Amino acid sequence: MAKKQSIPRQEMKQQDPHERIKNFNEVPLGFTEEQAILEANRCLQCAKPLCVEGCPVNVDIPGFIKCVKEKDFREAIFTIKDFNILPAICGRVCPQEVQCEQKCILGKRWEPVAIGSLERFVADWEKANQLKACPECQPPNG
Repeated sequence: MAKKQSIPRQEMKQQDPHERIKNFNEVPLGFTEEQAILEANRCLQCAKPLCVEGCPVNVDIPGFIKCVKEKDFREAIFTIKDFNILPAICGRVCPQEVQCEQKCILGKRWEPVAIGSLERFVADWEKANQLKACPECQPPNG
């Protein structure tokens, strides 16, 4: 595998402007599996991940990214949903560039890992595979 900093940050493809003026579909098309794995390989798997500190819900970012790198998308969605039950929404609207991605160590010298795009990919994979990953609920206490 190439050095992590030599792998370019993956960018989502966008719907063609001539097509999108005719529909209400999302403009960004999301990562392909290949793009997601390439992007996951950029993660340094820091011993003290600052990206988690930048996440308002403290998602285990290195944990789910490691799962993506290993193509274990099922475990990735469960890892995310231990902290965030709405990854499909957060992967699209959360301002990652000023939160988790801003804290990414790789981003100090190069482009940060596209954490939000990876979260979106995993959530889209869950939907496409008709998986309904739900964390275990605590028993009623009152």
